[in-house]
Amino acid sequence: QVQLVESGGGSVQTGGSLRLSCTASEMVFNRTYMAWYRQAPGKEREWVARIKYSGPTYIDSVRGRFTIYRDNTKNILYLQLNDLKVEDTAVYYCNTAPVGIAPWGQGTQVTVSS
Repeated sequence: QVQLVESGGGSVQTGGSLRLSCTASEMVFNRTYMAWYRQAPGKEREWVARIKYSGPTYIDSVRGRFTIYRDNTKNILYLQLNDLKVEDTAVYYCNTAPVGIAPWGQGTQVTVSS
C-alpha cells in the first residue's frame, strides 16, 4: 500500500528554518515527480515545489528561500525552509505531481510567528 509520511514541522519565528521530510514507497518515489504542497487555514491546498531527478521548480513566493531535494537511496523527499515568513504558516504535504497515485498523508504543521 502506498503511504506518504511527512515530518519535521514545528513552530519558529520569522527568519527561522526547518527541514521537512517525507518518506514514500519506492513504487511512488522513483516513477514520477515528487512535490511539496501546503494548505493554510481557510485556503486551498497549493503546490510549493517539485522535483524529479534535477531541475527543481518552485512557486514564486518561496523561490530562493525553500529548497526541495531527494535521497533516492532512501526514498525520502526533503524540503528545506529558510527565512520563514508568517505567510508560510500551513500544513505541508508531500505527494506526486500531478496527484492521483498516492493518498494524502497527515501532513506536518509549520507555524511561523512574528
